[in-house]
Amino acid sequence: MIELESGNFYHIYNRGINGCNLFYSVENYRHFLRLYQKYIDPVAETFAWALLKNHFHLLVRIRLESEVILSSLPIPKYDNMEDYDVKLRKPHLYFSDLFNAYCKAINKQEERTGALFERPFRRLLVDQPAYFRNIIIYIHKNPEKHGFTDNFRHYPWSSYGTILSLKPTRINRHKIIGWFNSIAEFESEHEVFQAYDLFKDFCLEPEEFMADKTVFKP
Repeated sequence: MIELESGNFYHIYNRGINGCNLFYSVENYRHFLRLYQKYIDPVAETFAWALLKNHFHLLVRIRLESEVILSSLPIPKYDNMEDYDVKLRKPHLYFSDLFNAYCKAINKQEERTGALFERPFRRLLVDQPAYFRNIIIYIHKNPEKHGFTDNFRHYPWSSYGTILSLKPTRINRHKIIGWFNSIAEFESEHEVFQAYDLFKDFCLEPEEFMADKTVFKP
């Protein structure tokens, strides 16, 4: 399994253990995103994401150490916090913190025990800029591909609508649109480009994602 290194882009994805569901309600999606903001935003820049009922996809860039604000990092609760020295850990540990925190919440909600996500979480280095646009399209169209929606543009739990919106966002909207040259090209390439055949190495096999197709809208 490759290490997450500062300055690099990665396609990160995973599913529920044995294909189990990850999300059971609107609040579950929202809680995952809140935890994502807490654990991942300080150490990684996010360019695309999609949360599906039993798996997820992310395109992130791991921040350089100089870009990380230590005061924004989540810290453990110790009895004597005056003795705690905040230090930057290896990037993959923050993703593990996210998954563990979310697993704890779902286990309590569903009265279950044990792991929720497959381990280790899957990650692929994206070191060819020409692939950035294709991976973004792949991630945004993934809910439609796996039958969670008839129209990826209207799927509520992906970054597609966020990128097109004028609302404040932590996603680097300007850089993403720059990769596509314009908003119009961003939309048109999502319409016509069939990314899936090009990304057999960037995704899990469809049969791994069989699940209840109920979609919870915000």
